[in-house]
Amino acid sequence: MRAIVVALAWALASWGPAVPPQVPLPDPVATFSILGYDPATGEVGGAVQSRVFAVGNGVLWAEADTGIVTTQAIVDVSYGPKGLALLRAGMKPDAIVKAILDSDPDPGYRGQPWPKAGRQFAVMDAKGSYAVHTGPGATAWAGHKTGTFCTAQGNILAGEAVVTDMVAAFEKTEGHLSRRLMAALEAGQAAGGDKRGMQSAAMLIVKKNGGVWLNNDVVLRLQVDEASQGNPLQELRRVVDYWNERQRPRR
Repeated sequence: MRAIVVALAWALASWGPAVPPQVPLPDPVATFSILGYDPATGEVGGAVQSRVFAVGNGVLWAEADTGIVTTQAIVDVSYGPKGLALLRAGMKPDAIVKAILDSDPDPGYRGQPWPKAGRQFAVMDAKGSYAVHTGPGATAWAGHKTGTFCTAQGNILAGEAVVTDMVAAFEKTEGHLSRRLMAALEAGQAAGGDKRGMQSAAMLIVKKNGGVWLNNDVVLRLQVDEASQGNPLQELRRVVDYWNERQRPRR
């Protein structure tokens, strides 16, 4: 009798919809980022801040002697590795942006819409040439601003001043590339930043053999993954300043 009850309970538990419930879509990577190049050192890098957890895990992609890519908004993280591969193959940034968009099959995400019209990304080569795209479907305010050896882009922002002020800060700040990228993030936040608030920030800088230890191309890889109760830029600034002070005797 007990065996029958167990079997019946198993059968009832196994009944249900043939299609599993849909997994909620992740938030768009609403963020503001800056890519920059320093012709004096040959370093290329980027920095980002957002109201999502661990934004650095899906936004910044870089390779020494190749360049850097940022992928955000209705993000397809494959744009990062694809962009680096095309840079490595010798394609120009503007051609890479077109090629990646044209080849995007717009597959959706786990059976739900995740439109490529909302994607935002930028590509910068190892000499500071760049191209940037903001899709018409990116959540407002969304857009980008370009400058000398830098490009700033963002979505779900307080307004255009966020990216405009980022470029201005990058261009007027002196010192190492890390300080210039940091100043750009701080200027973007001062202009309103991500409309939803702050949570995480990251910075990545590369140069061939530019890092410590043997065969290390990573000059800096910094991430503040969770600071929703505070300010991730404060911690990122502390580490950037700490690193620059320690580097001074070496330079």
